[in-house]
Amino acid sequence: MQPAFDPRPWGTLDLSPIYPNHKFEEKIGEAWLTGDACKVANGPFSGQSLSGLSLKYGRELVGDVPADPNRFPLLLKFLFPHEKLSVQVHPDDEAARRAGQPWGKTECWYVAHAKPGAQIGLGLKPGVTRDQFGRAISEKRAEELLNWINVFPGEMIYVAGGTVHTLGPGAIIVETQQQSDTTYRLYDYGRPRELHLKEGLAAIRERVGSGKVVWPAPSNLDGGANRRAPLISTPYFAVDMFELKQSHSFRTDDESGKRSVQILVAVEGCGIVEATGANPVTLARGDAVVVPASVGEFQVRPQWSVEFLKAYVPGGTVPEPETRM
Repeated sequence: MQPAFDPRPWGTLDLSPIYPNHKFEEKIGEAWLTGDACKVANGPFSGQSLSGLSLKYGRELVGDVPADPNRFPLLLKFLFPHEKLSVQVHPDDEAARRAGQPWGKTECWYVAHAKPGAQIGLGLKPGVTRDQFGRAISEKRAEELLNWINVFPGEMIYVAGGTVHTLGPGAIIVETQQQSDTTYRLYDYGRPRELHLKEGLAAIRERVGSGKVVWPAPSNLDGGANRRAPLISTPYFAVDMFELKQSHSFRTDDESGKRSVQILVAVEGCGIVEATGANPVTLARGDAVVVPASVGEFQVRPQWSVEFLKAYVPGGTVPEPETRM
């Protein structure tokens, strides 16, 4: 995929931890990898958008699991906050449908890099109500009512729809989310941007399951040279981390037997993605590779070593993840 670099007032000119060879003249906040408008970088579909390919190929691309066969199900992106993001909320499925949207926006954040002291604001403090938070916004003290927690490299944060949240500076995040860009901005530190108080306050859930995900220790694969860590599994997406030093085979179906499109995002190193009947594709830091569900089986062959996230839509019934603050 071609990364689509999105300017934001809270972004940065320096994306070198992920994109060392790119230079920018305006602050970049996000690098979109699998948005509807994101385009393929190589091969016979070069220059075509994911939305167009999803409409044309349906289940061959997205798999058996996503509810809409003609919509790419997951949006992955890098976030580069250099200043605080606005305090915002995304609707859950129920609130989104009330607003005429097909689904909400539950997401998760993998902390790829973090400086000491990097923080996020996640959810309202215990006992704080929607009305109290609304008054705090008008009194310009909304930040005081958020849970502020330190984040560290390698952590996974679950952000359920309806969770009030913001990112502070000092971290680089890989975000996986439902394919939606519905964001209600509640508070923006005086920046001259539109707020969405009516819709946003209505979408807030006072009690949510958001937090740092508790996941099992990484397991060794292939006799110990490769490692896998199951970072998060939710009804909407699952994300695993792989560290490969030897070639490893993957499938586009899971334990349920159902297939899903697979999205690989490299955070360190370099590898080659290979499948029968297809030209090999390079997967290097900052790259995203989309493997259609119909491929069935594919391999990742590291060039020395490669560390990447693999995101997909799980086929079975999955509860919300176990979390802590």
